[in-house]
Amino acid sequence: MHKIRILGGQPLAGDITISGAKNAALPLLCVSLLTDQPMIFKNVPNLADIRTLLELLDQHGVSINDNLPDLTLCTHTLKSNTAPYEIVRRMRASFLVLGPLLGRHGSGIVSLPGGCAIGTRPVDLHLMGLEKLGASIQLESGYVHATAPSNGLRGADISMPMISVGATENVMLAAVLAKGTTRIINAAREPEIIDLAKCLNAMGARVEHAGTDTIIIEGVDTLHGATHTVQPDRIETGTYAMAAAITRGEVTLNETSLDLIPTVVSVLEQAGMIFTPTENGFKAKAGNLKGIDIMTEPFPGFSTDLQAQFMALMTLATGASMITETIFENRFMHVPELCRMGANITVHGSSALVRCGTPLKGAPVMATDIRASISLVMAGLAAQGETMIDRIYHLDRGYETVEDKLRNCGAHIERIAVSGD
Repeated sequence: MHKIRILGGQPLAGDITISGAKNAALPLLCVSLLTDQPMIFKNVPNLADIRTLLELLDQHGVSINDNLPDLTLCTHTLKSNTAPYEIVRRMRASFLVLGPLLGRHGSGIVSLPGGCAIGTRPVDLHLMGLEKLGASIQLESGYVHATAPSNGLRGADISMPMISVGATENVMLAAVLAKGTTRIINAAREPEIIDLAKCLNAMGARVEHAGTDTIIIEGVDTLHGATHTVQPDRIETGTYAMAAAITRGEVTLNETSLDLIPTVVSVLEQAGMIFTPTENGFKAKAGNLKGIDIMTEPFPGFSTDLQAQFMALMTLATGASMITETIFENRFMHVPELCRMGANITVHGSSALVRCGTPLKGAPVMATDIRASISLVMAGLAAQGETMIDRIYHLDRGYETVEDKLRNCGAHIERIAVSGD
């Protein structure tokens, strides 16, 4: 086992290249199940979650030419239509194989998913959408058994009772090969949805209005291979921008854009951060940071995946900040760990009051999910003394070469092996 050791107090200064977006890459790789021709992906991040999905695709029979950040996938023949518990339990995005298994291959048996313990996140919206397309679905022994009619899935109007990125993606992946027209109403609007639609259209699909609340898909008979470059990671972009601010440093972020995080930029500017566009990205630095209130919302609102990082930043601002989480009911597990480092945070139901300006001090802490782990890294960078972060496998799921990127900007951070764990 490994831990992250940080000696804080050093302002970040330098350049960081943003990796491809994990949350875009995972559904994109699943499109390889929709065609028997090669799919070439570029700018794929080398993360534990990507490796987990590749393991799953391999057991389905997908041939894999792995030269990350470039990746070639091809499904000449489906070897298995079952996504087993031992893989799917490690990452809930594995559930996205169900849509293409149904759409092209007519059936799929997929374990109910796992992943970060940040809320219930049921798959009922996924299943509702697939049933609207004509799939027959049964739950048996922790597995979803789904079968398309003998004449294939059929387009339908699918009105989502609440916005769900995963459900929108799964329905898109199934509907592109369904007969007729599908309308996904109250669809997720995240940039990752747009990236998926671009890739599907490059394969010959007919997906329109991705990025709006109603996506229209005209089914086609077959899809062909294509080459697609994964968009930059907007969550990593926002994270490293806030890391610059919490250390009172200045970082240039490359291979990204302010346009990826418009709401986040607006919020952070109100909090005192300063952004300067560059030819290949932008510079981020702290001004006079002050506490402001935020509420997480579906895109284009403030992302829940940046809530923990923003909370860490607010611990060192002046004034107070009220942070309200509306997406996941259990996403304040980083609060006790930040408090171990001296933060003054009080949780009231779905809101956390951060009384800002308290100096942070290094302490042993434990990561509880992907975004909580990086918030603790940020706090450790700003804290006085040594911070030791345990359970960093969460970090490896979502942040590529995080120690190298931060160390290149002057951070005193290292991964150490710990005996006896």
